Amino acid sequence: MKLGIFVSHFRFNTDTYERLKAERLGVIFVQNGIYHATLRENGKSSPLLEKPAKFYVLKDDLETHGFTNSQVDSRVKVITYNDLVDVIFNEYEKLAWL
Repeated sequence: MKLGIFVSHFRFNTDTYERLKAERLGVIFVQNGIYHATLRENGKSSPLLEKPAKFYVLKDDLETHGFTNSQVDSRVKVITYNDLVDVIFNEYEKLAWL
C-alpha cells in the first residue's frame, strides 16, 4: 500500500506513526506540523524524519510561521498547494491525518 499521512501538530503521540507499515510512505507536514521540518531540539532533528519515508512540507504554512525554504531539513521537500494535489493523486493510494 502507498500511504500518505498529514501531520498537523508538533507535539503528538507517535505510537500510531511508529506502527505504520507501507510499501511507500509519504509524510506531509502542514499547519504546526511544519516544525518537524524546521526545528532542531538539542541539536537533533525531529525523530519523525528518521522513519524511511518521503517528506514534504507545505510552503504556505512555512511562510505563515515565518520560515524560509533554507531553514527546512534537507530530507524534506518544500511543495506548493498545486504540488500537493499532484502528490495526493499520483503518489499515494490512501491518506490519513495524524
